[in-house]
Amino acid sequence: MILMARLPLNANGVPQVPGEHSACCGNYGNGAGCGTCQLEGGNRGFSTNGKDSVTLEGGQRLAVLLRVEGHKVMRVQVASADCTLDVGNLRFVWLTNVKASESVELLTGYVSGGHFDDREHDLLGGEALTAIALHADAAADRAFAQFVSAQQPEELRKKATFWLGAARGEAGLAMLRTMAKSDANSEVRAQVAFALSVSREPEALDEMIRMAHEDESGHVRGQALFWLAQKAGKKAMGAISNAIENDPETEVKKKAVFALSQLPKDEGVPKLIQVAETNRNAEVRKQAMFWLGQSNDPRALDFFEKVLTQ
Repeated sequence: MILMARLPLNANGVPQVPGEHSACCGNYGNGAGCGTCQLEGGNRGFSTNGKDSVTLEGGQRLAVLLRVEGHKVMRVQVASADCTLDVGNLRFVWLTNVKASESVELLTGYVSGGHFDDREHDLLGGEALTAIALHADAAADRAFAQFVSAQQPEELRKKATFWLGAARGEAGLAMLRTMAKSDANSEVRAQVAFALSVSREPEALDEMIRMAHEDESGHVRGQALFWLAQKAGKKAMGAISNAIENDPETEVKKKAVFALSQLPKDEGVPKLIQVAETNRNAEVRKQAMFWLGQSNDPRALDFFEKVLTQ
């Protein structure tokens, strides 16, 4: 078995997308740096130390690691340049002086060959997709434009959509906007609403609001409302309130009421009380009262006391 580290541009890795995150031992998320990553064995996360280790030096740079067995790539893993890699007794080979675009091209082959419609067999393709998402190179945006095209499998489009929001910035937002308007699959568009919620681009909120108002699918409108509630703020409140009053489907109105229950209590509870008191739809009022009962908020208790004693 050979462990191969592919480090385009120089021995410090490929430039990594900016932001307050770290691709640490293959886990993408917030963090202040890596410890030691054990690349093999039962624990593929952190370990305390290892005598057979390689330290990656540098700032916002990314190492793309390929595990090769029998002349075939079996796994793809990424690690930020501040990680120490515990390689154990395995052979470890650096491939250097490779352009970032070439790295993306290689990884794209594993995504295109992945079985995203079979969740038990899409591991390699999903790992390669993650690695491409973290490349700070225009080639990654071109690859993602291919991954979310209409002819691609639904599961690949959904997985790629998440990374458009989480890692691809303005270019990712532009693709999400296009998908929100043109992808024929409502499940994919529902995933777009979630991807917009994790985007750091301010304009993403406006597209979520548009989806909550205009998408032809009640399911998608409901998902957009749910993720809007996680953002809170005046714009989100306005979109949720508008859905309660004006959406043509009662089920969407009920989802909007649930979205109110997800807002901070000082925003959500007064609005739930207002809906419970004044909305013309009995199902909507019932839903508002249910979520008020779950809130354990003193204002909700006062409201119920007033209703019961009238």
